[in-house]
Amino acid sequence: MTQVFQSTNDAGHVAPPASGRPPGRLARARDHGPDSIKGTLVKVVLLGLVDAFAVYVMMMLFLSESWAILAVAALVTLAINWIYLRKGGLPAKYLAPGVFFLIIFQVFVVLYSGYIAFTNYGDGHNSTKADAIAAIQTMAQKRVPDSPTFKTAVLKQDDELFLLFTAPDGAVSLGSSTEALAAVTDAGTDSTGKANSVPGYDTLNFAQVVANQDAILAISVPVSDDPAEGSLRTADGSTAYAFKPSMVYDAGTDTFTDVDTGATYTDNGEGAFANANGERLATGWKINVGFDNFVRAFTDPNLRAPLLSVVAWTFTFAIASVILTFSLGLFLAITFNRDDLRGKKVYRVLMILPYAFPAFLSGLVWSGILNPQFGWLNQTLLGGAEIGWLTDPVLAKISVLVVNLWLGFPYMFLVCTGALQSLPTELDEAARVDGAGAWRVFRSIKLPLLLVSIAPLLIASFAFNFNNFNVIYMLTGGGPRFEDTTRDIGSTDILITLVYKVAFGQGTGRDYGLASALAIVIFIIVATVSAVSFKQTKALEEVNR
Repeated sequence: MTQVFQSTNDAGHVAPPASGRPPGRLARARDHGPDSIKGTLVKVVLLGLVDAFAVYVMMMLFLSESWAILAVAALVTLAINWIYLRKGGLPAKYLAPGVFFLIIFQVFVVLYSGYIAFTNYGDGHNSTKADAIAAIQTMAQKRVPDSPTFKTAVLKQDDELFLLFTAPDGAVSLGSSTEALAAVTDAGTDSTGKANSVPGYDTLNFAQVVANQDAILAISVPVSDDPAEGSLRTADGSTAYAFKPSMVYDAGTDTFTDVDTGATYTDNGEGAFANANGERLATGWKINVGFDNFVRAFTDPNLRAPLLSVVAWTFTFAIASVILTFSLGLFLAITFNRDDLRGKKVYRVLMILPYAFPAFLSGLVWSGILNPQFGWLNQTLLGGAEIGWLTDPVLAKISVLVVNLWLGFPYMFLVCTGALQSLPTELDEAARVDGAGAWRVFRSIKLPLLLVSIAPLLIASFAFNFNNFNVIYMLTGGGPRFEDTTRDIGSTDILITLVYKVAFGQGTGRDYGLASALAIVIFIIVATVSAVSFKQTKALEEVNR
């Protein structure tokens, strides 16, 4: 017979457990908690998956000889295992995933952008000098005049195309754009002695060759790992010829020589090879350029004048958007906050409908409505008038502000409605008893109290509109374009759309270094304005205490 003993107090009542919880609940917590057998098994399985992925990543980093990133990956893996395998440290177990992804997707991006701002990274300058030398030799290849004819067959393996060559002496070799030429000893041949098959590869017939003509013409099979030895190429999928680079590289003098013209190209110290006349070869390499990108942003004739206009319009757009959306949102919040208003809930739902649609989609819809030729506004409402809402510089700016007002006032309406409902009604009643009118009550009591709680949101709204990419790019694309620059910069461009165009090659090619420098300028401007605004907000709070 099992006997259970429980502690009792002087009155004979059963004393509760020391934890204050029923014994059954404690038992269930032990059975199902993170330190239970099931919890431990789940933890081990999840950590095993994480570690397996980490080992795979570290193997790839080891093969690519990325030692610094490999060390960081190893330390992070060890830290994750230490956090989740040790007892205790519950806050760290919950915070670790969020901190990890914050570092990867926020901190790293910011730091890497800062690093790129001090380089010439962009089109033609996106790799090392060794890669640039190899690329120049590959792109400058020309057919050898006395090249022998190689009989060619097109093969396929794992969605990659290969060329099978038969030399005049009967030697058979195989290669692709990614694999250098290699001898083949087990190739099948036809009646003419041409190799046309290799075990493990599929041979393309005539129809398949025609269907893949562009991809086949783009294949350049390196003769060896040295680009200077040339390559083999085909123009019809049946015959191929030898090609060699017309630019010869001399490692001793670090120069390229054009065999056709005799021109010599040397390292100009700016990440490119250039001749005596300053003409550069198209492919360069990434180097550190210090503050050159920042200097170029304000000295380049094609960028300096447009940049000043863009900065001025960016501030105008951000400040005007905040004032307009706040004013309209506050007006509607006061209007629909009356207790005696019927259908108030329906009106409020209608007011926030623009907030429910994606901004980029709304921008495209408004772009169609305001189109000068076939837009609904000109053709239907204005009887076929041709008003350049999106093509005239002034009207385009007004259109952008109006559309952004339509998109932004619901947010301010919601914020102001909540702030108004949180204000004590006694203040309003006391002011009216003292004889204050509605305008006096709003100006002297409600508005100051609203600004105390809403001011941080207004600052956040300014920062958002300062980088409001969607409404600008989807509505006008930054146009109409300035005429005094070769860059694709327009009257309604703000800094963030300018950065996008510089970074992704709108007109002059990709220039990630300059785009990152401009992004840092944006960060400094927004951070400065926010710091000053928050300081003023703190002063406003002290005044209203």
